[in-house]
Amino acid sequence: MTQSNENQSSVSVEKLKWMYEQMVKIRYYEDQMVEVYTEGKKPVFNIGAGTVPGEMHLSTGQEPAAVGIGAHLKKEDTVTSPHRPHHHAIAKGVDLKRMTAEIFGKETGLGKGKGGHMHLFDPEVKFACSGIVAAGIPHAVGAAMAAKMKGKDWVAVAFIGEGAANAGAFHESLNLAALWNLPLIVVVEDNAYGISVPKKSSTSVDSNDKRADAYGIAGAYVKDNDPIAMYLAAEEAVSRARNGQGPTIIEIETYRYLGHFQGDPELYRDKAEVPGLRELDPIVKLKEKLIEKSTDEKELDEMEERAKQEVDEAYQFARDSNFPAPEAALEDVFTS
Repeated sequence: MTQSNENQSSVSVEKLKWMYEQMVKIRYYEDQMVEVYTEGKKPVFNIGAGTVPGEMHLSTGQEPAAVGIGAHLKKEDTVTSPHRPHHHAIAKGVDLKRMTAEIFGKETGLGKGKGGHMHLFDPEVKFACSGIVAAGIPHAVGAAMAAKMKGKDWVAVAFIGEGAANAGAFHESLNLAALWNLPLIVVVEDNAYGISVPKKSSTSVDSNDKRADAYGIAGAYVKDNDPIAMYLAAEEAVSRARNGQGPTIIEIETYRYLGHFQGDPELYRDKAEVPGLRELDPIVKLKEKLIEKSTDEKELDEMEERAKQEVDEAYQFARDSNFPAPEAALEDVFTS
């Protein structure tokens, strides 16, 4: 099922405002990370140097996938995310200060600075991510099974990239989720590339929602990186899951404005691709939609300022926090 624009007027202005503010926050967060990440990595790029060492995968342009479903989730719902997790974490309500401190490797971070940006865990809002492709789907199945066994109406959402839909964990997890009729939603973010491999070179179907038929579950496809269409597709999927009607696969056509990782030379992309995608920016389109619905531009300015202030405070908190003591390296680890 391809999500159409017919029911877009049914989405409340308040929900649209929430999505807009979250998208602005995500975009500003990632824009700031672009700058912070390059600190100490010039003039010659060194992935291990700088304020934030290690790889960095940013979600600039992919905000609609996160906020469209995040608008329907509550604290008790579980979200698992892949190696590109910041937009999902922000939309789920992960503590932004502790998340940023974790990315900076500081002791005030979610994992005391030991996990970094691909291993963010916040049990307060049931959020987790992993750098291993497709690894979050089995965990989401477990969370969905636990919710069902407890008799709760909680749902579990697993975000993955389109390349992960070719992994065994995707198929094994969906088979179990369908067999046990679990409240699972798998969101496939199709940003056209699995690292540098185009989707058409790796995947036998043009959209992964079609694979839902193989498991006898629901599937939905969202075109054009549209946050409102994503909201509507997610509304149906979450309602279905909460009411005991089983899993859903949602694939959203989304756009990655930056490289697979920061420092990616992007030799696999046409130079005109990203400027063309930026002309279709979903944040600009959503702002235009809110203005059409008589939202005061001053109110939107205040929302933008509030979002940016929260991000700035999170970055400052991370900078001001201490690194873990050397002896802490031997704490919180498994020993035989």
